[in-house]
Amino acid sequence: MENRTMLTDLYQLTMMQGYLVNGYHNKEAVFDVYFRSLPFNGGYALAAGLEQVVDYIENLGFEEDDLEYLRSLNIFSEEFIKELKNFRFTGNIDAIPEGTAVFPYEPLIRVKGRIFETQLLETTILNLVNFETLIATKASRVVSAAGGGSVMEFGLRRAQGPDAGILGARAAYIGGCQSTSNVLAGKRYGIPVAGTQAHSWIQCFPSELDAFRAYAHTFPDMCLLLVDTYNVLKSGVPNAIKVGLELEAEGHQFLGIRLDSGDLTYLSKEARRMLDEAGLKKAIIVASNDLDEETIFAIRAQGAAINSWGVGTNLITSKDNPSLGGVYKLAAEGDQGVFHPRLKVSENIAKITNPGIKKVVRFYDRAGKTMADLIALEDEVFEEGKALTIFDPIQTWKRKTLTNFRTRELLVPIFREGKRVYDLPKLKGIQLYAHKELETFWDEVKRLTNPHNYIVDLSANLFELKQQLLLTINNDIKSKQGVE
Repeated sequence: MENRTMLTDLYQLTMMQGYLVNGYHNKEAVFDVYFRSLPFNGGYALAAGLEQVVDYIENLGFEEDDLEYLRSLNIFSEEFIKELKNFRFTGNIDAIPEGTAVFPYEPLIRVKGRIFETQLLETTILNLVNFETLIATKASRVVSAAGGGSVMEFGLRRAQGPDAGILGARAAYIGGCQSTSNVLAGKRYGIPVAGTQAHSWIQCFPSELDAFRAYAHTFPDMCLLLVDTYNVLKSGVPNAIKVGLELEAEGHQFLGIRLDSGDLTYLSKEARRMLDEAGLKKAIIVASNDLDEETIFAIRAQGAAINSWGVGTNLITSKDNPSLGGVYKLAAEGDQGVFHPRLKVSENIAKITNPGIKKVVRFYDRAGKTMADLIALEDEVFEEGKALTIFDPIQTWKRKTLTNFRTRELLVPIFREGKRVYDLPKLKGIQLYAHKELETFWDEVKRLTNPHNYIVDLSANLFELKQQLLLTINNDIKSKQGVE
C-alpha cells in the first residue's frame, strides 16, 4: 500500500490553508467526479480506478518528512501544518463500481465531507480514475474488434512510466484483455502473463531453425515461435512447421506462431494454409505490430486467419485519445447536514455543472436491456410500474416515455464517516462483471464507429433546479450591473 497524500497540486493545499484562515474549514461540501465527453468518439466508457482510490483514501495522512517539506516552502503557517499532522478523511464517498459502463456527466464518484478534507482529494482521484477508465475503455474496444479472439496486453515498454504500465495492465484486464506481458502486474493483480521471444533470440543462434529448436527444447509445452525475423513464408513458417512436427512426434502440443510485421492479413492466410497442410491444424496464429481496434477490425474484415492479438503501444498510451478529461466539481455546500446546491456557469454549455446531491439511475426493459440513464436528485424515487417521460436537457423537445421498466441505482456506498463499507471485488470478478454489463447494451451503442447515442437525461426536478439557479445567477449579475 502506498501513501499518495503528497500526490497533489499545490493549489489544493493553499486553498485548504485559506479555508482554515477564513473559518471555512468545517464547511461541508459535495463534489462530483465526471467526464464531459466519451473518448474515441465511442458509445460508452468503462469505469475503472476505484480500487486505487480506496487505497489512497485508506492511506491518507501526512508524514513528518511531508510536513518538513511543506514548511520549507515558506508558504504555510504552523497552524495549518498542525492541522495537516492530524489529517484524515472522515467523510462519505459513493461510487459507481469498476467495470460499469458509464457516460458523460454521470457522477462516477461522489465525495461528501468537510471542505478541508474533500478539497485535497481532487487531484489524486482524477489522476487515478481518468487514466484507468481511459485504458479500460480502449481495451474494451480492442477486445470487441477482435471478435472473440484473445487479446494480450503488451504495452509496458511503451507506457509513460512504470505506474502507467502497471495500472494500465490492470485497466486493460478490466476491459477484457486475457493476459499481459507485464510480470509485476501479473504478480500484483493476478493477471495471467504471456509472451513468446524477441527477434534477438532468433538472431543469436547460427540459424533460425536452430533458434526454434532451442526454444522448443526449453519450453516444449508452450512453444509459440516468432516467424518474421528473416522471411515469413520462405523461412519462418517452414522452420516452425519442422519444429512443430518434431514436438508433436514427441507427444507435445505445438502452440503456434507469431507474426510481428508485414501484411498480417495475407501472411496469416498463407501461414494458416501451410500449417494446415502440414497437419498442424491446432496451431494458432498470433499477430502483433502497432495494432489498435480499427486495424484489427479491418484485418478481420479481410478474412485474416489470426487467433490472438498482442496489442501494446496504441493501447497502453491510448494513442488516439490520450486523456479522458474527467473533472471534480462542487455540487453542494452546507453546514450541519443541511446542503445548498451550487452551480458553475460558463459560456461553454458543456462546462455548466449539474447542481445538488445527485444519483444515477439506470433503466432496463423486462428483457434486461438498458433503456436509458437518468441523473437525478438523491431523494427522487421512480416507481417501476409507473410510466416516466424523460427529455434531453439541451434539446428538450427530444422526449421518451419509459414503461414496464426496472431500475438500478449505480452509485454505491464506499466510505461512511471515513470508514470503508465496501468490499473490493477481485480483478477477475470485475472483468466478468464488465463483460456482463456490456451485454445489457444494444450492439448499436457498442459499435466502434458512429455508435448510437445512449440516452442520458436529467430528471425533471434536477432540470428545473438547474434552470432556477441559472436564472437566479443571471438576475443577480444584472442587478449588480444596474447598481454600478
